[in-house]
Amino acid sequence: MTGTTRSSQGLSDRRKRLLFRCWHRGTREMDLILGRFADAHIADLSEAEVDELERLGEMPDPDLFAMLSGAAAIPPELAHGLLPRIKAFPAADTDA
Repeated sequence: MTGTTRSSQGLSDRRKRLLFRCWHRGTREMDLILGRFADAHIADLSEAEVDELERLGEMPDPDLFAMLSGAAAIPPELAHGLLPRIKAFPAADTDA
């Protein structure tokens, strides 16, 4: 997979921007992790979850990737939000 498979049609401007940012992080690994999660869930996230995804998007890629890959612990303040859901979400197609 090389990019979004979801159309941004029907999304608010804020969610369109967030979907784009999730697919254009700076490192390909984070593009695939956050981009695929956003493709699947961007339309269904609550406003609070959109806020949280935007905050996660502001984190440096190495720090966020370390938490998502298990190389670093998820801080308690992030342990009950979107981060565990993103970590559990498959980052690659498994049907191949």
